[in-house]
Amino acid sequence: MDATDATDATGLPATGDERTSYCAPGPAPRAEPTVEGPFAECVLCRAPTEYPESTKGITLCPVCEWQEAQRTACSG
Repeated sequence: MDATDATDATGLPATGDERTSYCAPGPAPRAEPTVEGPFAECVLCRAPTEYPESTKGITLCPVCEWQEAQRTACSG
């Protein structure tokens, strides 16, 4: 099979970078880590995170953040 025979997930001919990955996510927005406390609790395991208590939204510790990224990663 040569490059002209390649198709994407829709069955249409693939062009350019569409053949490499069609579900690559963009970088997720992250809160800036702080040096001093108090720190927010992880919403999954209640361990202290690297984010201040004033951070809005879901805060995860580094371990839970990594595991969540694995669960939501595109499996191809």
